[in-house]
This record gives sequence, C-alpha cells and structure tokens, in this order.
Amino acid sequence: MSSDSVLILFPIVVGIVMLGLGLTLTLEDFRRVVKYPKAMVVCLVSQMLILPAICLGLVVAFNLRPELAVGMMLLAASPGGSTASLYSHLFKGDLALNISLTAVNSVLALFTLPIIVNLSVSAFAGSDSSIGLQFDKVIQVFALVLIPIAIGMAVRAKFTNAAIRMERAVKILSVVALLLMISSVIAGLGEEVFDILAEIILAVVAFNLISMALGYFGPRLLKVGERESIASAFEIGLHNASLAITIGMSPTLLDNSTMAMPSVTYGFVMFFTAAVFGIIVSRRVRAGTGGTERLATPSRV
Repeated sequence: MSSDSVLILFPIVVGIVMLGLGLTLTLEDFRRVVKYPKAMVVCLVSQMLILPAICLGLVVAFNLRPELAVGMMLLAASPGGSTASLYSHLFKGDLALNISLTAVNSVLALFTLPIIVNLSVSAFAGSDSSIGLQFDKVIQVFALVLIPIAIGMAVRAKFTNAAIRMERAVKILSVVALLLMISSVIAGLGEEVFDILAEIILAVVAFNLISMALGYFGPRLLKVGERESIASAFEIGLHNASLAITIGMSPTLLDNSTMAMPSVTYGFVMFFTAAVFGIIVSRRVRAGTGGTERLATPSRV
C-alpha cells in the first residue's frame, strides 16, 4: 500500500476512535460536569492553559527545530483520549469523571487547538502561514471530531445495549489503529526517524511525566479526592495521539510528517509510563499513605 493510501486512511482511523468515544457518551456525561466543579475546573485549567505553557518551556529548553516545536505544541493542545478511561478503570480512578472530562475536553479542543497551533507556527516557523490551520482546515478538524462523536452518541441513545457491546471492540481497534499509524509514520520517515527520535525523546518523556504529575498532584493540593485525582492524571497525561498524528500528517491539514513525530513518540511512550504511574498510585492507595484520601468523597461542592 502506498504512503498516500495510508495517509488517506488516517482520518478514517480517527473517525473510528471518535466514534468509539461517542459510543461511551450520553448527554448526562455533559450534565455531570456540575457535580464535579472543583475537579473539572482544576483539570480543564491544567489541560487548556498550564500544559501548553509547560510544553512551550520544554520546547525552548530543548531548542527543538521549528517543525518539532510545532508538533510538540500540537500534542499539548490535543485533548485526552479514550485510553485515559481505560487506565482510569484499571487503576481505580473515577471513571465517570474521566468520561465527562474527555467529552468536555474534546469539544473545547476544537476551539483551542487551532489557536495554539497557529500561534506556534507563527512563533517557530515565521511567516510561512501555508502550514497553519486556516479556516477551511479548522472546519475539517471540527468534522473529523464532532461528526463521529455525534453518530456514536446517537447510536448509544437509540441502541444502548448494542453500543455497550461495541465499546470494548472499538477501544481495542482504536489501540491497534494507533499502533499501525505509529508504524506507518516511522516507516515513511526511514532512517531520518532515528535523528528525530534522538532530538525529541527526552522532551516527549519529560512532557508525559510532567503532564501526569500535574494531573495528579494539582488536584490533590486543592483537596480533590484520590480517585478524582487519578482520573485527572490519566486525562491530562494521555493525549489523543491519533488525532494529533492525523492533523500533523494529513495532506489536507498540516501535511508534515516531522510535525507528527512528537505525537508518534508520545503515543508509544504513554502506554508504558501510564502503567508504571498507575501501579505506583495504586500502591500508594493500598498502603494508606494518603491518610483518608482513599475514602475521600468527590469534590462536588
């Protein structure tokens, strides 16, 4: 299969991922936001404001080339994905909060992602506005995200039992699709991939670890419950790499494989770091080092 054919499949893969997200959502997941005001505000502020600022600091500190700098900012602007809910379930996070956060993040990111990417292109790539997200490209991103989510929610509302049965299969398919996307990007770059990896691996790992730490310790410092903080850590630390890779590589969007490499690297690394983080947090909870955290009630006041 040619590289052009593979690139055409990328939006289809993201459509499947977002459809899978929609299958897990109901209108109640959006209404539930008011039940978790403190946790929701802390997580959204961290995701939308603090995380891009941290990423910018890392980009400058590691002196990344313009394409990789924009790629890192694209990654930072991407919302959490359905993988966050999977890890939250495995490591006793608040799954309902995760689902609500992913729903809200995915919608808000439609507005914040183009702004962050375009500002990054202007700052790092100079006057070459041809690689930014112009209005028509923003509309494509809207369609790429919203239409599959809406279809998934409609299926969930009308055929609830069938949607529930489909959830597991679609989640597995989403992970497999992400790994195939990562493989295709690496294969397309050839030997250049090693030079790029050497340049970005430390920045990507640092960003991933800082993201999860921010997601967990930020809420804890503000007296948010243990399970909610675990959910926040996975939501902020596990980005929708499939969406970021597609925006970076799609011929009709940024059309730059180098810009996709931070998301490719992150998409691979996050599976392992999230598992280690989850094990550490689980041990902390079991050992009772959090005092009464284990029994903390959700911050809904």
